Parts: sequence; structure tokens; C-alpha cells
Amino acid sequence: MVDIREYTRVIIRKNRLYLRCVEMVSGDVIWDSSPYMAWYTRDADEARMLARRTGGIAMLFNPVVGKVSVL
Repeated sequence: MVDIREYTRVIIRKNRLYLRCVEMVSGDVIWDSSPYMAWYTRDADEARMLARRTGGIAMLFNPVVGKVSVL
């Protein structure tokens, strides 16, 4: 049996947009309107650190049910 909680990940949100990536060459931060396209991790500490650096908020996201909530 599949446990959908195993799919929950941590993403970064800022101004209703989700962090997609940080370009390596220019350092530009790219944002996207879809949480499905967002950069993600399962490491909450890593996400909080990146959220501080980008001015965003770490959020929990489960792509199976499409739910986003504050970490």
C-alpha cells in the first residue's frame, strides 16, 4: 500500500510564486506560479536556509493531493 505522506516535500513560496531554480551562472532566482514546478527537498533545515536567502517562506507541498501549507 502506498502512503501519500511519503510524497510530501518542502518548497519555497514568495508573493504567491514558488522558487523554481537559481541560475548557476548569473545567480538569478527564477520563480514559477505552479508548486508542481517548484524546486523541492525533504530537508526542512535546507529549505529554511534557502527561504531566508531568497526572502521566501518554507512550505509543505504534497503533489498527490495538491495541498500547500506552511511548514
